[in-house]
Amino acid sequence: MGSIVCPMKTIDIIVAGKLTTGPFHTLCKDFAKRIVWPVTIHEIESKYKNPIQVQADETQKIIQKISSQAFVIVMDEHGKNIRSMDFADKIKNLQNTGHNHLQIIIGGADGLTDDVKKRADLTLCFGQQTWPHMMVRVMVLEQLYRAQQILSGHPYHRE
Repeated sequence: MGSIVCPMKTIDIIVAGKLTTGPFHTLCKDFAKRIVWPVTIHEIESKYKNPIQVQADETQKIIQKISSQAFVIVMDEHGKNIRSMDFADKIKNLQNTGHNHLQIIIGGADGLTDDVKKRADLTLCFGQQTWPHMMVRVMVLEQLYRAQQILSGHPYHRE
């Protein structure tokens, strides 16, 4: 097994909604513990109930969290679908080109607005289906863990 590669000084997952209990929360905690890279989850919550106001509020709060120095990945059902090996290579290539801050954005139940999407350096999806945002959070954490294992030469990922 190779050594653990630390491609980024900072990895932020900016996500609409809060997980406090349940199976998604448990899975997120499990994968977050396994990742040795510095990952911070920023949960964005809206104070509104009306879906239009919620999405506008989430958009404003997400945009405030986006760093101009970060490489931004937006998760969107219309994004590019890539293999896990390609995701790991992307992280490795970012490090090799001097990027040290990665931000991954996951929208809420009504998705992300164009104002957020246009901030993306890369837009990804987990297939053509629509996934619950809570499940996407688990999947992003698992893919970060998988990329870590791929880059370190660990046999977790099999092809």
